[in-house]
Amino acid sequence: MNGRPQVTVSAQGRIRSYDLETGDTVWEGDGLTRNPIPSPVHEDGLVILTSGFGGNDLRAVRVAEARGDIDGTSALAWSLNRDTPYVPSPLVTDGVLYLLKSNSGILSTFDARTGTPHYRNQRLSGVPNVFSSPVATRDRIYFTGREGTTIVLKTGPDFEVLATNTLDDEFDASPALAGGDLYLRGHTYLYALAES
Repeated sequence: MNGRPQVTVSAQGRIRSYDLETGDTVWEGDGLTRNPIPSPVHEDGLVILTSGFGGNDLRAVRVAEARGDIDGTSALAWSLNRDTPYVPSPLVTDGVLYLLKSNSGILSTFDARTGTPHYRNQRLSGVPNVFSSPVATRDRIYFTGREGTTIVLKTGPDFEVLATNTLDDEFDASPALAGGDLYLRGHTYLYALAES
């Protein structure tokens, strides 16, 4: 809305975006599946909303074109009705969207602008269950599994594993990046990983 900040909210009944200053609804559309947990993500004028409980749903919205009720308008760039995440939020970086299927370590990537798949249903070895959201820094993406394994992928449209590391703990919390360090909150300990 003329470059003004918006707050976009996922919900079962309706998806909405509000003007940050006034609280007025800027745009809205049909809701997602039940219990939409993943946070919306944004890059380069596109906001992507997902849900994966009781079905699968993804909406990619062109923010510059979104006004009023966006259902059936050109503001909807593309959509998807399969293999979307239940708990982990999606990740978009450098024009590539990364989606985990449900809470599994099964990854698909898409061109964020068009929805064209780069690859689909690639299993992350050693990461069968994922409740945390992936994080990215520089040219790396970190996926941390519930059983303690973190797999590091190279960013981009091709599937390339850079490292696999395992800690003797369980992880549901999303990793955090700060000052070049990676923080992981396990069920037992808080870990800070840094270059030596």
